Amino acid sequence: MTGTAAFSPQLKKLDQAVSAAHTFFVANPQHLQMREDIEKYRRMSGVKLDNFRDLEAVPHWEAYEAGVQHYDADEYPKAVARLEESLTEALSALEECRALCEGPWEDEDEEEDMQPGLYEAIAAHYIQVLKCRQQCVLEIATKPGRISATEDFIPSHLDLLQFAYDQVGNQALAAECAASYLLFYPTDETMLEKMKQYRTELGEDTTVTARESIQHYVQRSLMEKKLIYYAVEHLGGTFNDPDLWTPDELIPESLKEKHREDQEKQNQETLDVEEREKRGPLPFEGIAITMDSHQMNGTQRVVFDRVLTESECKDLLRLTKAAGEAGDGYRARRSPHTPHERFEGLTVLKAVQLAQNGDVDWRDAKLFLQASEKSRKIIESYFTPGKKLHFSFTHLVCRTAVDEKQEGRMDLSHPVHADNCLLDPEGQECWREPPAYVYRDYSGILYLNDDFQGGGLFFTEMDTVTVTAEVHPKCGRLVAFSSGKENPHGVWAVSRGRRCAIALWYTHSQEHAEQERVKAEEIMEQKAVEQDRPDGKEHQGADHRSRSSSELPIPSGGARPTSGRHTSGSDRTQHPKKLRARDEF
Repeated sequence: MTGTAAFSPQLKKLDQAVSAAHTFFVANPQHLQMREDIEKYRRMSGVKLDNFRDLEAVPHWEAYEAGVQHYDADEYPKAVARLEESLTEALSALEECRALCEGPWEDEDEEEDMQPGLYEAIAAHYIQVLKCRQQCVLEIATKPGRISATEDFIPSHLDLLQFAYDQVGNQALAAECAASYLLFYPTDETMLEKMKQYRTELGEDTTVTARESIQHYVQRSLMEKKLIYYAVEHLGGTFNDPDLWTPDELIPESLKEKHREDQEKQNQETLDVEEREKRGPLPFEGIAITMDSHQMNGTQRVVFDRVLTESECKDLLRLTKAAGEAGDGYRARRSPHTPHERFEGLTVLKAVQLAQNGDVDWRDAKLFLQASEKSRKIIESYFTPGKKLHFSFTHLVCRTAVDEKQEGRMDLSHPVHADNCLLDPEGQECWREPPAYVYRDYSGILYLNDDFQGGGLFFTEMDTVTVTAEVHPKCGRLVAFSSGKENPHGVWAVSRGRRCAIALWYTHSQEHAEQERVKAEEIMEQKAVEQDRPDGKEHQGADHRSRSSSELPIPSGGARPTSGRHTSGSDRTQHPKKLRARDEF
């Protein structure tokens, strides 16, 4: 697709170039170059609005997203038309998918626990066909270019339609959609109340029934589920039910125990989140909680002040300057998110290596590790007391406004995103799948200065437009939040000066702990041993400053393997993952 977008203008096929660029941009909304190309095409006189077509669009998804956009804009007549079109196309696509399940089963890796006798083979094939048909709803509910399906895709159409019909004054069709929705969730209190309202408005004598197409869909699906669950119970095998609305009584008693365990695990995770919101005690004195989740109009958000002193901020800013002058590891370059800023980044390992080479002060490199470790301890004690947080990635980042490129600037320093999922504002979803860093659990930013213009952090709703909270940078301020879809965030444009901060990501998974940090700590420990040698020469050059508020034992960062599994650098098979540009705060 990128090739098509690149060559079409050269072939004088501007309409095709625009469509190709738009198609690529829909699937990759954070691609900077394509964003600039799209804006360039919009300004061209020969380009029409109709040229911005998604060449890979599926009919029901195109109609659904248009319908949701009209719905969100309170354009209910248009929303009704497009959502009805989407529902019709989705049910048609479902039938096509089901028809493809009829052929011979070709997946040799998927075998039922049955003996290959004639009757067993017939039963196994039939059950596989039923399972395939059940999974078709996931196929039509998965947006092109995505892996994860939208939950309750069919019921969500009915929910949106009943409200839209009510708003345009067609209570008869609103009641029909409500009755259809109740086939999926018969005990939904809100929809039952709406049905009572519609019956009152239409008259008690009016008969309200669900749509025949939805009745057929639900009855057929329930019958297939019943047969599949019977086969799983008596003949073996597994079944991943694609629907959230499957009645509990349909699941055999022998299989319900596992279902209950899964439900209890999910409930416990919900309780864990609520418990984390109660927060634990902070491990350091003098730190102030400036804003909590309630004050920031969200969940799992907090701002701490006085994490660093003014002196420590200056020392870390000196590190950024010295690293830049060293000409390695911290070179200013064009920002991956905007052409209006220069971008510089320094990892903990590169900082220690520069100190080894004598390019930066050992004390400043050590302070970098200590400040990030102090932040980890604060965030862990506040959000996950008793549950270990490991470093996932640590990056000292500076963004500098390019003075001659600020006039008429409309973009952001960093577009709105979430840290462990792919934000889809149109679909109101956040897809927790690659290339997102799905293992990241918490994020943090430790600011070093405020002598610049712009550059503040802001949180939004899933639409990426409605701002719910803002955080203004200043020395020693630490903002922390959970990394999921509940916390979409971005950074306002840096329009003057240079903004520096330590960007921090954490994970509960030791498997994804930051390996560069392990190496940096080993070098730092080796340096400490050399300083303590009795010959004294290294010892005399040790840090004579008073111990700062960030002074902590380096190895407690959580990334170090246990002693029994510790291997030398040459034996390691895990290498540091390269940073992707969209990760930077």
